[in-house]
Amino acid sequence: MTYHPMPHAGEPTPWAFPTPERDTLPNGLTVLHCHRPGQKVVAVEINLQAPLEAEPEGTEGVATIMARALSEGTDRHTAEEFAAELERCGATLDAHADHPGVRVSLEVPASRLAKALGLLADALRAPAFPEGEVERLVRNRLDEIPHELANPARRAAMELSKELFPAGSRMSRPRQGTEETVARVDAAGVRAFYAAHVRPATATAVIVGDFTGIPLAEVLAGTLGTWTGGTAEARPVPAITADDTGRVVIVDRPGAVQTQVLIGRVGPDRHDRVWAAQVLGVYCLGGTLTSRLDRVLREEKGYTYGVRAFGQVLRSTPEGTGASLLAISGSVATDVTGPALEDTWQVLRTLAAGGLTDEERDVAVQNLVGVAPLKYETAAAVAGTLADQVEQYLPDDFQAQLYARLAEAGTVEATAAAVSAFPVDNLVTVLVGDASAIEEPVRALGIGEVKVVSG
Repeated sequence: MTYHPMPHAGEPTPWAFPTPERDTLPNGLTVLHCHRPGQKVVAVEINLQAPLEAEPEGTEGVATIMARALSEGTDRHTAEEFAAELERCGATLDAHADHPGVRVSLEVPASRLAKALGLLADALRAPAFPEGEVERLVRNRLDEIPHELANPARRAAMELSKELFPAGSRMSRPRQGTEETVARVDAAGVRAFYAAHVRPATATAVIVGDFTGIPLAEVLAGTLGTWTGGTAEARPVPAITADDTGRVVIVDRPGAVQTQVLIGRVGPDRHDRVWAAQVLGVYCLGGTLTSRLDRVLREEKGYTYGVRAFGQVLRSTPEGTGASLLAISGSVATDVTGPALEDTWQVLRTLAAGGLTDEERDVAVQNLVGVAPLKYETAAAVAGTLADQVEQYLPDDFQAQLYARLAEAGTVEATAAAVSAFPVDNLVTVLVGDASAIEEPVRALGIGEVKVVSG
């Protein structure tokens, strides 16, 4: 029997997050494209500068309805025809609205890229926004809201935003609107919001995949390049202010057997030089099953199935400022809510007093930097990160530089950043649970004034 020779592995090559090429189409659309050999499913991300703070007062949620309605028919196709054409391409199209703006996401086999980009261009260029479809989307959104309010994690996030930010700030209110505001959204309002904020001159397209044999410049010119629109003055980004005075809010859920815990405050965004060290320190605190919070609350005490600490960018500005939400999240049994919070604060105090160990720092670097090549195996993962960078006014090589800074960050630096991220006297704690069972144990901890609100 003849065997094929055993294959031998080649020499490993250093990995770096890909840096895209940047172009501008004649219509003003900025394009970032990144050739990734072997990625036969192309990912496209469109950033539209239609921030939530631009929603007209009283119709908050209109950005979400507009985003969802982009695929509900154009000047060339009805909603049903548009969906059928996407299906023929093997493509998926999604859109959502967040504080920085609206994001439209497309994935399609490279062989059908031109056709799918044509459909995407139609959705951006001439969406129909039929009254019947908009009304259906509004009803769907109204049906979603009670389910979100019933979800302890979503309810905790809403209450934390309400507590952290002043009442006049858009960030204090639900991203996708309330029942009252969504009910006021109609097709005319959606069309007006689109006309005011959606145009190629203020948009960016990110395209990642294997472009072998694809005349990309020609394809872009014939699709996204046909989208026209006027220019617009840069919209000022309002300053983000927050009140992180230590306090506790209990959202009462009588009879709940678990308490949803969300502890948070506002911190710097990714422009700040402390960001890399903060990512590292927060990961050591609660980024994985071996982190400090999990070791104590899950492994030693058995209070929870898992608890996480994280930082999430809220909004950035062209001037290089902005803010992120720094939070600790998890759920515990009702009867151990007090002890679990006490141990959480003890973990934070111990971190401030003794710092991280070199071993913790080394494991975190290995996990964060070592898994990066796997994390970005797909075109969609790369495109999403590049689109985030655009949304946050970061340079195209930010992610590549971030991994270098993570590898260089020392234990002392990571400790200082983690302690600064979660100061024990400046944390807003939201608990969604049975107030009759948890209020007194929580008051006894002395971690801030306690108030109870209805669930």
